[in-house]
Formats: sequence, structure tokens, C-alpha cells
Amino acid sequence: MEKKDTRSEIIRIGTELISRQGYNATGIEMILKEAGVPKGSFYHFFKSKEEFGLAVMDFFADCYSRRMTTLLQDASISPLNRIRKFLESSLQRFSNNQFSKGCLIGNLGQEMADQNERFRARLDEIFEDWRRLYVACLSEAREAKELDSRLDAGQLASFLLSGWEGAILRAKVMKSPQPLQDFIEILFKVTLR
Repeated sequence: MEKKDTRSEIIRIGTELISRQGYNATGIEMILKEAGVPKGSFYHFFKSKEEFGLAVMDFFADCYSRRMTTLLQDASISPLNRIRKFLESSLQRFSNNQFSKGCLIGNLGQEMADQNERFRARLDEIFEDWRRLYVACLSEAREAKELDSRLDAGQLASFLLSGWEGAILRAKVMKSPQPLQDFIEILFKVTLR
């Protein structure tokens, strides 16, 4: 019989619940009930709900960063097409959950940045990690002459990340893929042409 990894299961379920309803609305009891574990198990692995929230962020960010890295570093595809593929695959993922979740990191940024300094600082680090992945890919695009050499890869990466997160928020509010589709279209027809 395979031994259950209780800590990972609590984080996985917590990530799902927080993605749907937010950090403040997700109680520890709710997570434990869904995971089918006693309260003592939670406090065995996490000193507090805050520590748990940070673990959820790290879990989500790690999964998302791995997916970004895989797509944005795929040398078999041109750099700008890597970005397009990543954004289009993300659009599909959001569509598959009917835009009910949005981006966990973006959601937590809106909910928690002014409430908890540890959360704000960690969220900022995560966004910066994602920005750096875009910078590397956009720099490759400049070297490959896919982008105007006068365009700053760092500024473009910040614009891309901020614009995409905003489009995710609007898609969640509208329950529609349109903001994401519009962002991708304008990004590639105007900004990155």
C-alpha cells in the first residue's frame, strides 16, 4: 500500500480551494475536511495559516515556473512563438476551468499585498522570477532579429507580465476568454511585431 504524503495533499487541496475562493475565505477546517486529515496533521506540518499560505504560493509558483521554463526555453521553436504558445496554452487552461480561478499569485496579490508583508514580499519575488523568464526569451528574440533591437527586453517583459495578469483578472470577472484573446492579438500584432 502506498503511503500518503499528507503535507503535499494538504497543500494541493489548499491550492485548489484558495484558487477558487481566496485566502481569507478558506479556513483550515475546510482544507482538512477536504483532505480527510485531523487538525493535528495541519499543525504538525505548518506553524500557522500564514506559513501554510506561503507553502501554497511556493507550490503554485514552482508548478507554473516549470511550465513556463519548459515552453519558453524550447529551442525547437522561435522565441516569440514560444511566448505565444505559452500564452495560448494558459488561455486554454483558464478556459478549461471556466475562468473560475484566475492566477493564484495574481489573486493573492490583490487580496493580500496590503494585509501581509511576508505575502507581499514573496508574491513580488514570484512575479520577478516570471518576469526574468520572459526577459530571457525576449532577449533571444532580439538576438534572432524577431524584435527591434531598440526595444528593451526588461521593459517588454514587465509590460507582458502586467498586461497578462490584468487580462486574466478581466477574463475571470467577465467569465470570458475575450480579454486574453485580445491581449494575445494586440501583443503580437502591435507590440512584438
